[in-house]
Amino acid sequence: MKITYLGQAGLLFETENKKIIIDPYLSDSVEKVNPLNYRRVAVEDRFLKIKPDILVFTHNHLDHYDPDTVKHYLDKESNVLVLSPSSVWKEVRKFGGNNNYVLFNRHTVWTESNIKFTAVKAEHSDSFSIGVIIDDGNKKYYITGDTLFNTEIFEDIPSDIYAVFLPVNGVGNNMNMADAALFAEKINAEYIVPLHIGMFDSISADDFQCKNKIEPKIYKEIRL
Repeated sequence: MKITYLGQAGLLFETENKKIIIDPYLSDSVEKVNPLNYRRVAVEDRFLKIKPDILVFTHNHLDHYDPDTVKHYLDKESNVLVLSPSSVWKEVRKFGGNNNYVLFNRHTVWTESNIKFTAVKAEHSDSFSIGVIIDDGNKKYYITGDTLFNTEIFEDIPSDIYAVFLPVNGVGNNMNMADAALFAEKINAEYIVPLHIGMFDSISADDFQCKNKIEPKIYKEIRL
């Protein structure tokens, strides 16, 4: 599985025949709402030209579900599997077309081309927020989505996670670095990838103290 960091919480997973994009934010939409949250890293248009097979959204906040980004992937001619919780599902379906809009709330499982997607609990200000586990039959990847440390989350998480991708910025109802490190220790994944930093702030992954940490670089492959 090839994994590329798209910035903020966006990830591109690629298998031999599937492209999976999670929470892409590739516009300036947030700045229009709050000028303080301007992009520190410019959009690379090549990622807007991708034809994804699967889109996954974890919740309905503009830096995770961004219509200005999504319009590059969904239209009346596209045929994309879209997995999203209720808060996003009611909005993203407005793109119409031949896309398969699947309601993907907590504990929902969807299998596509032998890749299993499982929605798990997240604790965030969007009450429908989810995390997602991607199981390719060989390894399990856990994308927490935006979340605080909540002990109920661990009831949903298997013990054999290969890599966990989690927020560490400590604002907007996300874990701070101390709690994210405790969360990662509890998950006990082989690799820990901090996200949600460096786009609207100057926070660095260097400051996140956690064993087995992999520091992602925006628009670069995450090598696990």
